[in-house]
Amino acid sequence: MKYNHILIRYSELALKGKNRTDFEKKLTENIRRSLVQFPQVKVIRSFGRMFVELNGADEKAVSDRLQDVFGIHSFSPALKIELDQEKIDDGALWAMKDALPDQEGTFKVTVKRPNKSYPRRSQELNYHIGSHILRNTDRLTVDVHQPDVEVKVEIREEAAYIMCKTLLGAGGLPVRTAGKVLLMLSGGIDSPVAGYLALKRGVELEAVHFHSPPFTNERAKQKVVDLTKVLTRYGGTIRLHIVPFTEAQKEIHQKVPDKYEMTVMRRFMLRIAEGVAFNNNALAIVNGESLGQVASQTLDSMHTINEVTNMPVLRPLVTMDKLEVIEVARKIGTYDLSILPFEDCCTIFLPPQTKTKPNKEKANHYEKELAINRLVQAAVEQVETLTIRAGTNVDKEIADLL
Repeated sequence: MKYNHILIRYSELALKGKNRTDFEKKLTENIRRSLVQFPQVKVIRSFGRMFVELNGADEKAVSDRLQDVFGIHSFSPALKIELDQEKIDDGALWAMKDALPDQEGTFKVTVKRPNKSYPRRSQELNYHIGSHILRNTDRLTVDVHQPDVEVKVEIREEAAYIMCKTLLGAGGLPVRTAGKVLLMLSGGIDSPVAGYLALKRGVELEAVHFHSPPFTNERAKQKVVDLTKVLTRYGGTIRLHIVPFTEAQKEIHQKVPDKYEMTVMRRFMLRIAEGVAFNNNALAIVNGESLGQVASQTLDSMHTINEVTNMPVLRPLVTMDKLEVIEVARKIGTYDLSILPFEDCCTIFLPPQTKTKPNKEKANHYEKELAINRLVQAAVEQVETLTIRAGTNVDKEIADLL
């Protein structure tokens, strides 16, 4: 005997009212996409429930993929068994032994009976199934308050479903239910985590990266491509826009005083990102800024830099400290890539001091020496767009980069 289904639960979708069906359809589509490597698997929606029909696929491998799908609150491997009491009893016993292989601990049985035509009532089934488990094990006892394992049995119209384990999902909302955003993706630790957290809120994600050859090399660019590949595990196909930033960055370095160089550079990046976002129908820009983490991320800096755009700038990391960000980066698989020693454009021409409280008047004054419209337009027009699809062996590519 082995698990043949997985029952999926979702929490936030229950709050969506009349839009709930649309969210469920998108979640079903995203689950199917995440399980494309298991062609025998089927995803079924039925009466407010969602099931993955395994059809021989490995339950643990499928569970591993489901844990990365946003919109899933939790899920349980399940035995689907015909409505025969003896088979239900044996299925509950097998699931109990699978959950506690040493067969030592406490349990309780919880039966739900939406199929009211089934001849035995829920309380009678609790006792009957529990007694069957006790008779066929030696070191298990019943604890109805805080059991080690809860044997859940659902008696539905078409079959019984038996579950003993609950695994947490990624939570959040299904990807592509909240509009499109453009992630400013550097090669560092923070921005991939910001992208991951944006995906958790249901956005469709595209990314923009600023590349300054020959000061930043092809390995730095490849690192960003590989970071995008990791994010596709959570968001599906992602379009990555590579912006040629050398000309603008050289002119800023030559004409802007050191203390304002970072501020003006970030303002240029935001202008260019706005142009790329507009051309690709994105409704907001996402970045990896955390309040006070570096000089360009003080509230004064954010205020001065944001002046150049009316587009919403979302900062998922704004209240997080670096250790919290690193913890998420490790969990999602971007950390090892992010710390590879290849410089991005934000680290070249780095001045010895950066203004922590820049004001808009001075930033505007220094920018008068620059051909803003020409530089921004040229960068937007020369963007190279890559379509990054899920399924690449990123671990191998990390090794190739080292």
